[in-house]
Amino acid sequence: MKRALTSFVLLLAGLAFPALADDPVSVPDSGPVLVELFASHNCRVCPKAHRTMREVDASRKDVLILTWSVDYWDYLGDKDPMAMTESKDRQRAYVDRFRLRGPYTPQTVYNGIEQCPGSKMPQVRSALDRVMMVAPSPAHLARKGKIIELTGDVKELTDIFVIDYLDGDANPTDMVHPVTHVTSIGPWLGGRVEIDPSVCKATCALVVQEAGFGRVLATMKLTN
Repeated sequence: MKRALTSFVLLLAGLAFPALADDPVSVPDSGPVLVELFASHNCRVCPKAHRTMREVDASRKDVLILTWSVDYWDYLGDKDPMAMTESKDRQRAYVDRFRLRGPYTPQTVYNGIEQCPGSKMPQVRSALDRVMMVAPSPAHLARKGKIIELTGDVKELTDIFVIDYLDGDANPTDMVHPVTHVTSIGPWLGGRVEIDPSVCKATCALVVQEAGFGRVLATMKLTN
């Protein structure tokens, strides 16, 4: 399943936007913690990680879980139909960031600054606890009527992504929010901008992240 990564322009005027899935006042204005699970249907331990992620998703409102399918275990069985080039590229960047020997499944990454096996609930909880102790983000997302406003004073080049994923009845898998498409609408160098997330097909995550898949500075759920 080939997915294209398309650049869009940040707009500085109000446009028509999809409705927000959640009220942003229920979490910090930097949004929920982004939890990313890298998995494959040919990975024997991944079903346990999917169960762990479902438990976390059901018990916490301060996280947004995305599942990225990778293809490097395809030689062990059937080709993973959900695998994307973007998944592999994203995980490779995290391998470099965390100085790992190589990619593995099931790996979970937390706001781009913590990682651990996604099948081990004690480690997952510890990673979430550590992320919660990090200094507040300089980036802020807020809903202004139908406008999504991004503000902040950042010192590094920052990317903005709209990430489409399956949710609810649209998700026939046992995965939490499997990713289906990624669109880049960055970069962002700080200040105030209004973002047009109309590229969201159905249910999406708006993610503000330091360039090179660094720290995740802000997230927001979107629905079309």
